[in-house]
Amino acid sequence: MSAGPAALAATYRLLTHLCPPLAVSITDENFTRRAEVDGHGVDAEGGGGAPDAVGVPGASGATGADRVTGADRVTGADGPTRAVGAPLASGVVRVSDLTVNGSGALDALIDGESERVAAAYGRRPRRDVAASRFLHHYLWSVGLLFTGPWYLAGRVPRVPLDRLTADPATGAFTLDARGLECGPNGDGPGGDGPGGNGPEVVRDAVAEHVGPVLEAFGPRVRRGPRALWGMATDDLASGLWFLGRARGEEERGIRTATALLPGGTAPFPGAAAFRVLRGPSGTPHPTRTRLGCCLYYAITPDEPCLTCPRVTDGERLRRLERT
Repeated sequence: MSAGPAALAATYRLLTHLCPPLAVSITDENFTRRAEVDGHGVDAEGGGGAPDAVGVPGASGATGADRVTGADRVTGADGPTRAVGAPLASGVVRVSDLTVNGSGALDALIDGESERVAAAYGRRPRRDVAASRFLHHYLWSVGLLFTGPWYLAGRVPRVPLDRLTADPATGAFTLDARGLECGPNGDGPGGDGPGGNGPEVVRDAVAEHVGPVLEAFGPRVRRGPRALWGMATDDLASGLWFLGRARGEEERGIRTATALLPGGTAPFPGAAAFRVLRGPSGTPHPTRTRLGCCLYYAITPDEPCLTCPRVTDGERLRRLERT
């Protein structure tokens, strides 16, 4: 028996409570949660999208000001709901329009990201950098819409592209969750319960959603399929890592990310591959190296994100110990 919309909505409410930096508003029949974005939210591993650095010390090392696209403050609020298919607010675009040539949606989102970077850092990024930064933000945020319910309740939703909208002016997303359902409720990420929601179910659901978006962004970020799916892999791992830490169970978050991304699971090209670094005092610091570059270094070349392939383990330890 599938998990109904009410159960999924309740899980999303818990997820947004646990992840204040998640720049996604969830709308259902009884609840609207808005993400407020002012251009200075939290960062993901030092580069935007996954807030491993703020409020969860040790996973990143970036500062709150490093996050260009995302939620800085999150408030719960009742508000108007929007019927599926109803007209959108001015400037807001449906994510499904990213796959439509000539819609202007993709350029609008990249333009908005470019403006936020320029406002935060005093210089306008290259076009491919702005596109990469927004894509990174999208993949981390949307990834949690799949992995969050799986981690918290063993549920795996299917989220059609036309249920998600994005505001180019703020970078915030809205998910219309009304009527969305999941497969059977299993025993959690282990996938060994009656629901059978194992890692492959999550990977399939994520791939179905993000595949067309990656294809649309490819020419703008000037990367091929392997690099794009590597970015998706990185952001899935990062989201689960953050969620585990937010619940005070970092080891479980890492185990779950490792089970989801063991390597050899196309189209995801690599593994979560966490490892532990130890400082002079023996303090353990879980870390990983990104499969691909999020191009955060192109904005702040003196301090790339802590999981950047350009950063040595020695430099990571120095920055982690500093925090």
